[in-house]
Amino acid sequence: MINIKEIIAKEIKKVTKLNSTELESYIEKPKEAKNGDYAFPCFRLAKELKKAPQEIAKEIASNINISKEVIENVEVVGGYLNFYVNKNLLTNEVIKEISSKEEVGSSNIGNGKTIVIDYSSPNIAKPFHIGHLKTTVLGGALYNIYKHLGYKVIGVNHLGDYGTQFGKLIEGYKRWGDEYDLTKDPIDKLAEIYLKINNLCAEDEDVLNKCRENFKLLENGDEYCTKLWNKFRDLSIKEFQKIYDMLGSKFDSWNGEAFYADKTSEVIDILSKTGRLVESEGAMVIDLSKEGIDTPCIICKSNGSTIYATRDLAAILYRARTYNYDKSIYVTSYEQNLHFKQIFEVAKLLGLDEKYTKGLEHVSYGMVRLPSGTMSTRKGNFIKVEDIIKDTINEAKKIIEEKNPSLEDKEEVAKRVGIGAIIFNNVSTNRVKDEIFDINEMLNFQGETGPYIQYTYVRTNSVLKKVANIPDAGKINVNNLQDEYSQNIIKLIADFENILIQVTKKEEVSILAKYLIELSKAFSSFYNENKIIGEESEVQDARVYLTYCVNKVLKTGAGLLGIKMPEKM
Repeated sequence: MINIKEIIAKEIKKVTKLNSTELESYIEKPKEAKNGDYAFPCFRLAKELKKAPQEIAKEIASNINISKEVIENVEVVGGYLNFYVNKNLLTNEVIKEISSKEEVGSSNIGNGKTIVIDYSSPNIAKPFHIGHLKTTVLGGALYNIYKHLGYKVIGVNHLGDYGTQFGKLIEGYKRWGDEYDLTKDPIDKLAEIYLKINNLCAEDEDVLNKCRENFKLLENGDEYCTKLWNKFRDLSIKEFQKIYDMLGSKFDSWNGEAFYADKTSEVIDILSKTGRLVESEGAMVIDLSKEGIDTPCIICKSNGSTIYATRDLAAILYRARTYNYDKSIYVTSYEQNLHFKQIFEVAKLLGLDEKYTKGLEHVSYGMVRLPSGTMSTRKGNFIKVEDIIKDTINEAKKIIEEKNPSLEDKEEVAKRVGIGAIIFNNVSTNRVKDEIFDINEMLNFQGETGPYIQYTYVRTNSVLKKVANIPDAGKINVNNLQDEYSQNIIKLIADFENILIQVTKKEEVSILAKYLIELSKAFSSFYNENKIIGEESEVQDARVYLTYCVNKVLKTGAGLLGIKMPEKM
């Protein structure tokens, strides 16, 4: 699709030293249509050009040479330049895009580039709780969007399957394992054992030391400890997969912390040779004070065992060598900000090409909170995702029964609405904001929710089912789509690919979620203000085709978020 921003930026570049890419990033979309389709704030250039923004705007306007077939008009309003795009051009571009592409909004912008996304990554032998939901959903959406834009994407489920917690679990199982039947609800049972041993460790230092010894034995390949660990891991993955199946989550690699246990020695050897690995209170650490990080990065504990930071560094080495990545993204909560600052700095000491260390990125997000506060598996204060999904589906079913009791496939529709509501709730707000989980709010069909987008999609379906065939794109008279409501939709659809690119630039999935809400609202206005079926045939064809465009973009956009659309509701 034609890139209007790029065309405008090239014209603005005539009066500035800034590159076109930077200028393009400054171009805005006015909130009100009367202020044009695009606007450039000239105060951005005031410092460089040493002129008042209004004067700069006038100068740029006088030097602009863009065909009227692209930009109909350019206006100077204060320190802003407002650009009005030719309606027919944009409408034709949208029709062409929708009719010619199997996957609307797709591109080859990422061709030849590899993205590794580390997400979900629950701890084995612990419940998959609501705190794991956001990383799973955000990571899955980024995976889909990057792939849609032509990147080679590697989704990694870096399981928490190693560390002192397994020394604790092994010790707990030794003490109380015979009391528990792990053939039914194994994770719940293992969580109970973990909670008991964790409480005992808090009271008795000797027990904690035994747990540490167990983990050391596990690291050294002890047969009994390894057998128990494999049992806990297999049971956990089987339970996790049930949830991933419900959420539609898929991974290319399940290599967890344990996979890198035998690869940490190389990390330690490399770091030792740098002279930066020093002893501190019996532990081996990297002092990062000169990098502006006050807390040293622990590489080995005083008992010689490694920690997750060591294994994360080994994972960086492995992923660089195996995947030759251009970007390696970690989708975890902001509670791990310090951890990733540390390992990203230490990674620079591993002798890797700068490409790999520069490509490391922590995509942090806020906490999901219960109305009463935060969650903790140590305290047993958590909500299981499986329960959340089941409860939300049940509530969705009740609403559907009330609204449309004769609906076919109510079970499947309720499933799509319920799971869609959960997913959308986790991606619709800025990712760094904390979120309080509220089922009732998520299932509001009138609010800015997943069900609202699904309902809009179903509404487009009902329109399309009233015509025998989708009109031929080549025969659409664009003059019949000049009204405000049609043009609002056209502008939004024209921006779809750019929206996806913005998501990847900022690693902010909420940009797409908010876009889908905006498109749904625009269609609602169009639907209420314009008669679609029953108009003169040429007008009907144009409006039906525009409805088809909305249908296609909503389904594609929601699918990228991981949301399945019901065909009826």
